Amino acid sequence: MAHVSGLPQMNVPVTLHLDHMGHRGDAVADTPEGPIYVPLALPGETVEVARQHDRGQLVSVIAPSPQRIEPICRHFGVCGGCALQHWAAEPYQAWKRGLVVEALARAGLETEVASLIPAHGAGRRRATFHARGTGGAAKAGRDLLAVGFAGRRSHAIVAIDACPILAPGLDGALPAAWAVAQVLAPLAKPLDIQVTATETGLDMDVRGSGPLKPDRIATLAELAGKHRLARLTRHGELVLQREPPLLTMGRARVPLPPGSFLQATAAGEATLASLVMEATEKAGRIADLFSGVGTFGLRLAERARVAAYESSAPAVEALVKATRGVSGLKPVTAEARDLFRRPLLPLELKAFDAVVFDPPRQGAEAQVRQLAASKVPLVVGVSCDPVTFARDAQILVEGGYRLERVTPVDQFLYSAHVELVGVFRR
Repeated sequence: MAHVSGLPQMNVPVTLHLDHMGHRGDAVADTPEGPIYVPLALPGETVEVARQHDRGQLVSVIAPSPQRIEPICRHFGVCGGCALQHWAAEPYQAWKRGLVVEALARAGLETEVASLIPAHGAGRRRATFHARGTGGAAKAGRDLLAVGFAGRRSHAIVAIDACPILAPGLDGALPAAWAVAQVLAPLAKPLDIQVTATETGLDMDVRGSGPLKPDRIATLAELAGKHRLARLTRHGELVLQREPPLLTMGRARVPLPPGSFLQATAAGEATLASLVMEATEKAGRIADLFSGVGTFGLRLAERARVAAYESSAPAVEALVKATRGVSGLKPVTAEARDLFRRPLLPLELKAFDAVVFDPPRQGAEAQVRQLAASKVPLVVGVSCDPVTFARDAQILVEGGYRLERVTPVDQFLYSAHVELVGVFRR
């Protein structure tokens, strides 16, 4: 514990010894007055911080940890995209696995937690750039714009020229975002520009532009060819398309709906899918809940009959379209259904040997309660939030399931986010 008394409350530099890493990736000093969270620092370090209540802004590192390493990006510490580039791989990975262990322990769950699987692979295949005007001229130029990522705990934009955690498929995404922002910036609105790397080119969705006039659409069409844009949408509505944005999942090629959910990295998707496939190896009839565009279902269909359920109608349509004309797949059905409001009931679940669920961050409590009341012999849960997973797992265990094992997966490198796959059996 850091023995520091009479700590000032606002902006006065104090010296702290940091005791452990918090669950959001901030190092923590346990003081008599309560914990103080310090971003960009490491456990075991002695640091000088400017304190604001329970947060400390790092001023200097007095005694660095031997685990401190050189960040890979020159924007680290200013850009808000990464939190932990300064931490060596081994303690970082142990901490990330620990997030899962601690969440399960708080829920009173005991099970095998495997070693963390690194799944960053070639890098992130989707990025959202923010564009903000810095001047009021009628004709916007690059010098009047900032295009990049939000700053650390700030709405200010850190203009970047490269990002080392992005996949090679996003090469050219930043110049494309700059070019599109220059066309749209005269509208004087902040822009969010999401770019996804697909097999047929960059898929870009722009939010905040307002309706586009024909002259701007014509200019954007010229930019699309120059910057390898397969498709450009505005708030999900089609502006122009040169090629359908496609991604391969198993044996199928999926036409990606604008802005649809996608695992952050190709390696992460493959790792999670492999774990799901391994767990359901003997199942002949599988329900794929919160199926998205078929991340798991299209692979599972190579050896089992699959019924997919997903709230997004465009995702369901894309999944069905991807199965057409693909040899070697068993029957796949798909239904647009809001599983938060209309979860599958035990009578419906009776048809399946196994259920796979991969909900959003808030978890799947309503659906899990129905699973707990069912007789499905095998349930596989995929989650991006250990806390909501632990809550849902507790419900299943109380309903008679045994949590056999949990495997953490790290596709969000340098962040506090961790994925996991849990296997439940009756």
